[in-house]
Amino acid sequence: MTVSEQPVDLRLIGLRRYPVKSCRGEDLDVAEVEPWGLIGDRRWMLVDPDGEVVTAREANRLVLVMPEITDRGLHLTSPGSPDLVVDRPETAPLVDVKIWDDRLQARVADESAADWFSQVIGRPLRLVYLDDPRRRPVNPAYGATDDTVSLADAYPLLLATEESLAQLNTWIADGPRADDGPVPMLRFRPNLVVRGAPAFAEDTWRRIRVGEVAFRVVKLCDRCVLTTIDPMTALRTKEPLVSLARHRRWDGKTWFAVNLVPEAPSRSGVPEAPYGNVRVGDPVEVLESR
Repeated sequence: MTVSEQPVDLRLIGLRRYPVKSCRGEDLDVAEVEPWGLIGDRRWMLVDPDGEVVTAREANRLVLVMPEITDRGLHLTSPGSPDLVVDRPETAPLVDVKIWDDRLQARVADESAADWFSQVIGRPLRLVYLDDPRRRPVNPAYGATDDTVSLADAYPLLLATEESLAQLNTWIADGPRADDGPVPMLRFRPNLVVRGAPAFAEDTWRRIRVGEVAFRVVKLCDRCVLTTIDPMTALRTKEPLVSLARHRRWDGKTWFAVNLVPEAPSRSGVPEAPYGNVRVGDPVEVLESR
């Protein structure tokens, strides 16, 4: 794609972070970008007694839990449960945890958080906090040696476009499971939502700039059963995977949205420094495409 071929008004129209993996997210107007993602994004997660990650894939009601980041930690709410305030466990013991193929250490939150989540979800759970995201590198097949990620599935940020969702919803409306649609963008849990590109143009992007920050587009995102959970009710549907399987299936997977890794600004000099801010309304520039 040449500069002249770029969309005239490609812009960031949505910005969202998810403080606790698989729980509800927070809409933001502006956010700092750190090497491992948006500030505060997916620094907490739930694990079972063996330290294995627990997500809404199997514990569907997690999508109804609303975490709000506070100065001290989290404020948690869930339908039918009392609110809970959790302090950030900066000095709590480190425990071994496992998220997919990655093994690392995180700090255990107060026992009150374990009791609260266990009652909300109906199974024994512990809440853990990743105090240092530098412990977890991204998949070296797609990232650079020093790329790191918080407790997101695999990469620091996820970007989706409004036009791609509109095309998907057209496919759903024309398909065998029309009653399951349209599906909202929340099903895909992106950090950045962009408007102004042709549907699925993001498949071809290699580097972009959003406001102050440049990003590498390292990989398309393969989608799982989590996208079939209604974020407002926690009920399951067949879409959007049925339509993605009809129109966006290759390599044995279905695909929607793209994974990003932030690029360190030359002025920073230290990888730990925030890389800049992104804001709703920021222009988006395609720097390189396939």
